[in-house]
Amino acid sequence: MRLELLAPTAADTRAIGEALSSLLGPGDAVALAGELGAGKTIFAQGVARGLGVEGAVVSPTFTLVREYRGGRLPVLHADVYRLERVQEVVDLGLEEAAEDGVLLVEWGDVVEALMPDGHLVVELSRSGAGEERSLRVSADGEPWSLRWERLERALEPWRAAA
Repeated sequence: MRLELLAPTAADTRAIGEALSSLLGPGDAVALAGELGAGKTIFAQGVARGLGVEGAVVSPTFTLVREYRGGRLPVLHADVYRLERVQEVVDLGLEEAAEDGVLLVEWGDVVEALMPDGHLVVELSRSGAGEERSLRVSADGEPWSLRWERLERALEPWRAAA
């Protein structure tokens, strides 16, 4: 299962995250992939906003993990870019920490084998000199196969032309 999306502006990238958030439930995880500046944190801001988190959502690059509460679900936002060993990721205990909320992992593609089963992968890339981004949303497994049609409808406004 895969969707190709276009976000002409940073606001669209946030809106895509917000639209996706309506389908997230406790224990869901999203691996965010893309180069530096691709929009991973912008996307995470949209997810958090969609879940009702108030206040600033910032990159967890130097703190490794930020937790946001006060919305429909807690959001655990992690960045594994600076970690050098797999054991460092395991030691964070992300999956267990996010059992009652949503886990967003920047650079999640690097540690995908450690992500919970049935997670989403959102790959972001800059599409040119401006703010436009391309997003590829993919999933394997039963948790998302049951929600995939609803996800397609929620993200329809940003679907890339086939």
